[in-house]
Amino acid sequence: MARLAPTPLHLTDSERTDLHTLINRHSTAQQIALRGRIILLADEGKNHREIARELNISRDMARLWRQRWLERAPTHLPVAERLADAPRPGGPATFTLEQTLQLFALACENPADSRRPISHWTPRELADEMVKRGIVESISPRHVGRLLAEADLKPHQVQYWLNPPPTQSLMRRSKTSVTST
Repeated sequence: MARLAPTPLHLTDSERTDLHTLINRHSTAQQIALRGRIILLADEGKNHREIARELNISRDMARLWRQRWLERAPTHLPVAERLADAPRPGGPATFTLEQTLQLFALACENPADSRRPISHWTPRELADEMVKRGIVESISPRHVGRLLAEADLKPHQVQYWLNPPPTQSLMRRSKTSVTST
C-alpha cells in the first residue's frame, strides 16, 4: 500500500523571516520554537518522518502542526498566533463573578456581624454562610478555599494585618527614633 505524501507547504519570504526571528529570540517559549522549526522543515519539502527524526518528535506532532499551519494560513494571523495552542474546551463557570465578589466581601466582614461564634473565617464557615444568605445554592469549602487562594485573600490573617503585634510596632518606633537623631 502506497503512502500519500504530505500536503506541500509553501511559506512566503516574510513568513520565513518571521519564523526565523521567532525561533532565534531568547524569550520565545520552547514549544513555539519547536513548532516553528516543524513549519520551516515542512517548507523545505521534508515529509513527516524526516521532520520527526530531525527534531526527535513523533510523526503525529509533525503532521498536526503542518495541518494546523495550513488551516490557519488564509486568516493572515501573525506567525506567533498561528503557532499558539488552540483554545481548550472547559466546563462553564460554576459561579458568576457577582457570587465570587460577594464571597470576597463576606470574607472581609467580621464573623461576629453574621452572629458566628468564631474569631476568623474558615472556608467551611464561609461556605455555610454563603448558602445561609442565599448567595449560592451549594458550594464546597474546598472551592471556597481555591477562590480565596486565587484572589490571594487570607481572612484568617485579617486581624493580624490590621493590628500588628506590639513588638513590631515598638521596633518600628525605635528605628524611626534612631534615624531621626
